[in-house]
Amino acid sequence: MRQIPVDTSGAVVMVAKSPQVKVRDRRTGEIATDTETGAKLMTVDVMFAANEEVEILSITVPEPGISGELAMGTPVALTGLIARPWENDFNGQKRHGIAFRAVAVTSLSNVAAGPKAA
Repeated sequence: MRQIPVDTSGAVVMVAKSPQVKVRDRRTGEIATDTETGAKLMTVDVMFAANEEVEILSITVPEPGISGELAMGTPVALTGLIARPWENDFNGQKRHGIAFRAVAVTSLSNVAAGPKAA
């Protein structure tokens, strides 16, 4: 499956919704896990602003990749962000979209504050 790297260097990215556990199967409540590491997967919704456009993206990230306080409005850095187009048939209807995944989502709130004066 094709993976497209996303350049975030010119974007402003903030948390729109705090991290939530990603559910693999809503009927059974099964939690999604990373196929390579077995880590629990989380979903973080972010406001992604670039080129005078703003979108809310839902990003999947392994739980160990979430660092810092990720409350609504927190500026964050997205490490290893990729976009992956998908398509499937569900009850005879074709559906398609783009899934986003990152290696890490890191709070920048302490970075922006800088060192504390003594």
